[in-house]
Amino acid sequence: MQILLLSDTHSYLDDAILSYCKEADEIWHAGDIGSFTVVQELERLKPLRAVYGNIDGEDVRRAFPEDLWFEVEGVLVWMTHIGGYPPRYNQRVRKILEQKQADIFICGHSHILKVVKDDKREEMLCLNPGAAGKQGFHKVRTMLRFQLANKKISNMEVIEMKR
Repeated sequence: MQILLLSDTHSYLDDAILSYCKEADEIWHAGDIGSFTVVQELERLKPLRAVYGNIDGEDVRRAFPEDLWFEVEGVLVWMTHIGGYPPRYNQRVRKILEQKQADIFICGHSHILKVVKDDKREEMLCLNPGAAGKQGFHKVRTMLRFQLANKKISNMEVIEMKR
């Protein structure tokens, strides 16, 4: 299964983002979606899994949870918007990780692309796709693309787009 992971669109979609969406089997959005129009456009193209972010309004918050746990191809995924990174997760995330752990932990918020393993948690893979939108301090817009099959993640690819 081909996954496109994006975050922090802040109501911005362009042809570059949409072309990668068309190639994916599923689109995952790690929050700060912006307008509900973004949700509608993404859902029109492919199945969408998403969480709301700190800038999202009530319409997005009603449609998506703060935390989303799901399994794809035998891989347990936890997605939330504000999470932090190993070993510096935020307090809320740290508390949850004491009780439950995913194979892949996904967050957004920082606008900083990061792919790192948490060696203290059975090598949980932590992903932040950076920011696909134009709002924020980042110089390059980024997303992640990867494949999931038979309990494995493979072909991880960073997608960079001009700001």
